[in-house]
Amino acid sequence: MPTLRSSSSQLHSSSSPSSVSSPLRRALGTGPRSLSASSSSSVAVPCDDRDSDQTSEGDSESLSAGEGSDFEDNLRRNVRKRAAKRPLKTTPVAKRPKKGSRMVRAHGQKESEPPASDLFDAVKAAKSDMQSLVDEWLDSYKQDQDAGFLELINFFIRSCGCKGTVTAEMFKKMSNSEIIQHLTEQFNEDSGDYPLTAPGPSWKKFQGSFCEFVRTLVYRCQYSLLYDGFPMDNLISLLTGLSDSQVRAFRHTSTLAAMKLMTSLVRVALQLSLHKDNNQRQYEAERNKGPGQRSPERLESLLEKRKELQEHQEEIEGMMNALFRGVFVHRYRDVLPEIRAICIEELGSWMQSYSTSFLTDSYLKYIGWTLHDKHREVRLKCLKALKGLYGNRDWTARLELFTSRFKDRLVSMVMDREYDVAVEAVRLLTLILKNMEGVLTEADCESIYPVVYASNRALASAVGEFLYWKLFYPECETRTVGERERRRSPRSQRTFFHLLLSFFVESELHYHAAYLVDSLWDCAGPQLKDWESLTSLLLEKDQNLGDVQESTLIEILVSSVRQASEGHPPVGRVTGRKGLTPKERKIQADDKVKLTEHLIPLLPQLLAKFSADAEKAAPLLQLLNYFDLSIYCTRRLEKHLELLLQQLQEVVVKHTEPAVLEAGAHALYLLCNPEFTFFSRVDFARSQLVDLLTDRFQQELEEQLQSSFLDEDEVYGLAATLKRLSAFYNAHDLTRWELYEPCYRLLRKAVDTGEVPHQVILPALTLVYFSILWTLTHVSGSGASQKQLLSLKGRMVTFCELCQNCLSDVDPEIQEQAFVLLSDLLLIFSPQMIVGGREFLKPLVFIPEATLQSELASFLMDHVFIQPGELGSGHSQEDHLQIEQLHQRRRLLAGFCKLLLYGVLEMDAASDVFKHYNKFYNDYGDIIKETLTRARQIDRSHCSRILLLSLKQLYTELLQEQGPQGLNELPAFIEMRDLARRFALSFGPQQLQNRDLVVMLHKEGIRFSLSELPPAGSSSQPPNLAFLELLSEFSPRLFHQDKQLLLSYLEKCLQRVSQAPGRPWGPVTTYCQSLSPVESTAEASPQGYPRSKKRRIEGPPRRHREDISASQEESLQLNSIPPTPTLTSTAVKSRQPLGGLEEMEEGGGSELAFTQGQSLLGAQRLRSSSPQHFQTPLNSLRPGLGNRLTRLSLMEEDEKELEIQNDSSEEWQGTDKQSSPSEHGLDLLDSAELNTEGSLLLLQPPCCELTWLGSWGSQGSFSLAASTSSTSCVGKGTGLS
Repeated sequence: MPTLRSSSSQLHSSSSPSSVSSPLRRALGTGPRSLSASSSSSVAVPCDDRDSDQTSEGDSESLSAGEGSDFEDNLRRNVRKRAAKRPLKTTPVAKRPKKGSRMVRAHGQKESEPPASDLFDAVKAAKSDMQSLVDEWLDSYKQDQDAGFLELINFFIRSCGCKGTVTAEMFKKMSNSEIIQHLTEQFNEDSGDYPLTAPGPSWKKFQGSFCEFVRTLVYRCQYSLLYDGFPMDNLISLLTGLSDSQVRAFRHTSTLAAMKLMTSLVRVALQLSLHKDNNQRQYEAERNKGPGQRSPERLESLLEKRKELQEHQEEIEGMMNALFRGVFVHRYRDVLPEIRAICIEELGSWMQSYSTSFLTDSYLKYIGWTLHDKHREVRLKCLKALKGLYGNRDWTARLELFTSRFKDRLVSMVMDREYDVAVEAVRLLTLILKNMEGVLTEADCESIYPVVYASNRALASAVGEFLYWKLFYPECETRTVGERERRRSPRSQRTFFHLLLSFFVESELHYHAAYLVDSLWDCAGPQLKDWESLTSLLLEKDQNLGDVQESTLIEILVSSVRQASEGHPPVGRVTGRKGLTPKERKIQADDKVKLTEHLIPLLPQLLAKFSADAEKAAPLLQLLNYFDLSIYCTRRLEKHLELLLQQLQEVVVKHTEPAVLEAGAHALYLLCNPEFTFFSRVDFARSQLVDLLTDRFQQELEEQLQSSFLDEDEVYGLAATLKRLSAFYNAHDLTRWELYEPCYRLLRKAVDTGEVPHQVILPALTLVYFSILWTLTHVSGSGASQKQLLSLKGRMVTFCELCQNCLSDVDPEIQEQAFVLLSDLLLIFSPQMIVGGREFLKPLVFIPEATLQSELASFLMDHVFIQPGELGSGHSQEDHLQIEQLHQRRRLLAGFCKLLLYGVLEMDAASDVFKHYNKFYNDYGDIIKETLTRARQIDRSHCSRILLLSLKQLYTELLQEQGPQGLNELPAFIEMRDLARRFALSFGPQQLQNRDLVVMLHKEGIRFSLSELPPAGSSSQPPNLAFLELLSEFSPRLFHQDKQLLLSYLEKCLQRVSQAPGRPWGPVTTYCQSLSPVESTAEASPQGYPRSKKRRIEGPPRRHREDISASQEESLQLNSIPPTPTLTSTAVKSRQPLGGLEEMEEGGGSELAFTQGQSLLGAQRLRSSSPQHFQTPLNSLRPGLGNRLTRLSLMEEDEKELEIQNDSSEEWQGTDKQSSPSEHGLDLLDSAELNTEGSLLLLQPPCCELTWLGSWGSQGSFSLAASTSSTSCVGKGTGLS
């Protein structure tokens, strides 16, 4: 690191790191009154990295308030000290105090005592002008230097949150380290908050006011006290000592003050450098004058001025070196990320403000090293600092070595897990691309390109700008600014779209161009909104575009039109904005008018050219969604409407693809708005089209019904007509064409004879379904007659019977279609349809019979809960087919679950779904979890019984397949235990609310396990006894009292088994151990809050199980409330030596002892283990920190408990919140095709922490010691926070 001082002012330093001389010790006399400088402060900074590292490590070993370092000089300077510029000893004339001034002291207050904290209060209030506040302090300092400096010191101490003060006596007789140690002992640690981190409105602006005070202080002192050795040097010494404290508040606040002080000094140094340059120019100009014009007095004056400026610059550089070496070098890798972020942010500002001295590799390396920081805020500050440097083209030459060293890291940060960090990394790389040509290689750019399709819009837009400057700008934009017409020439626009096509097609990174258009919208919006160039490219005859290029160009056209019309990104791309500004809405409305006026005449031409291609016709028909259709009327463009309707009819007649038919039906629906003046014309065209399709259907239907065999062309024609009618029936009311009866006849023949092809059955089912729904829409009005309602009910019941028959069809597509339509109709005609004042629809309510419910459940088992094949890379055709099949199965499961939750099916049928929760968690876990949550909200007791029923069904199936021998060792049984554990977690920590449910579940489980007895004379265990092992997974949800009663209940049930063995059965032992009190040490309180592991837990009283009354055994009444645990605090209120710590007992567990020759549970005894003592060696920690470490140990144990509780409660969060479905962001039952990938929060350990080393003693005691583990944080005082 290069020194900031000139070679003539270099100070010699000792080779020992602990004895480096300081430039900050300034004499105000030689008495102990002056605060000493830090031993880590050094004027000269070594030039190479190795020396810097060695020095910082040495300094870190010496900078410790606990090892006797008082931050004073151990060696005297080898050069002459400058004289302290102190005021004269004469007593100054006191000024009249200002009104409301802080200088007015209370009556009787001694001048030598530290003043009140009015300076801190004024800064905290931030109501007065900061310059006036600093001027008042300067006035008080000039009147009494000691009192004024004490006031400044106590201001910084109060800003740290410490209520202790530095008195005049301490100031005179104590060194820095002794003062800091005394303040540390007085620090109030009941709360972890201090002014910089405290919540509340009063502290919200404190940090800004605090930094402003430091800046103003240096600004007002830059011509006076800044060069006086007493105040600034000793303030720097104090801040250096506080920044090395083990108290986080001291370290954080003093580091912020020191870095802001350094920033202000950098500004002063910059001004001095400018003054020196001006002085040099004036001196050279005066010296170059002729002998008659030259003024010797002027030259002498300029020389004196230059000497004074040189001295001032040396003073400032010495202070900056002291702050950099004493604070920054150690704190830029502090354990606290906020401190590291402060250091990096200020370093970036120094480089931008004073690039001559700081923009060197010796300082840049700190930013490069910190790019690997594990905290988001620190990495973000690094990137922002570098953006300010790379944004200036004049500085890029100095950044070449840094860029070559850390370029790979910058490129890799594009994939940072924090989106805002990745965005800043891309923006920084864009600046490098602009200002440093040839630095980023093609490999670097190719690793950035895929991020243009990221789901986060800010990141995708940043990469879009990078892509624009890399690929499009050099080819499409001219470098001349004056000729603006050439910048948007048609040729450059065509070049832009050709480059965009080649990038999208050749890169093969994505299948949808809408996301690429959205990424480029912010930087290349004007080019993408050039619809004239786009349409001219598409309509050219000799355009030399391939089929893929044409399809992509049409998709780009549709995407740009949608983006301009709607103003929001495509589906799946996340943006943080809630709405558009008025200016953006105005631009959006103007763009919508422009694109409509341009595309209305051209859309029929585009459809005429590409109508034969379904992939091109479907997106072109979607353009009508984004038009301002009223322009057809206002601009008198009806002739283009006529052409559009003709092309629309041709497209519908030509194609049978669902996408094209749906787009055409929807486009016609948009035009059929009665508010438009051209509605009659469009309605007539629709009637003509439907008449054409209906007549064709009637002819083909008669042929199908009369003959038993049709050739392929006839089948294809009938199926195509039915598909077209089905697509239009979805968007338009075709009731007056009476399509229900002919379609029903066709379906009845298919069910009775099986002679109808499946291509015909599928659209026919959909047609009948839409016919019923449109009829329901008509009768939903209050004027519907009873006859109409009964007629609709008869049609619906008849169609349900047809769908029920189709469930057993040989074709899986017909089966799935029938299941979907049947589940939708059952849901629509469920009892929910009369809710909301529609009781007149009660005759339409339909409840399915038991046979239909059974068939629906059987279909679910056969078509949903099946093991799919293994997915490959995800890019092959087979993988895409499997993904589509998975989406279809999720859709089927969601439909079945909705029938359960809305009461259409019996809730007990949910056991068929819940028992697959664990096995199919990856595929359907979100749907089943949501169903379980909703079912618990409907009826908690019934839901608990369903969970038990699911386990019973699985156990019975396994028992029938494998037999009772060795059942609990099978892999399938282990999976059942995992399922039971997941069910238990779903109850959550609210033990008091779930108490009766869990006890009921245990009792029914015990009865089921003993429901079947072994054959007479057999010594084998009951076949269902292994079910107790599944039941043991629910035991942690029981209260201690309930465990005792359940043990008695189990004993009573076992006494009825005549073949009781001489030793207990294995499942009984496992279950009893789960109910033993030794398992209850981690029980939660009734409110669900975790307890501390160090808390004493009372064991149960010793009593025989026979003493429990028979009434308790019979009823298990839940009338006893568990005792409230004793509340203990982790805060130590009074200080005491470590040797005087009270022994803390750990709760002894108890276990059940089953002995031979006695009754199975009658001889149970509760055993308490011996107390375990908490011991800490006296020599393991230095005095003054014992209570803090003890407190930290308790807090760490509580945090571990919280982590365990959080990990175990992932299944129940939100279960007991009575929230409406609208409060959730997504309804999993309404949208089954969701992305089930979750985000994983990676918790990384801090770089420096206390490592607890412990060992168990021979008498059950635990010896505890603490050692400081520092891996990447140099310097004492960074471990305790």
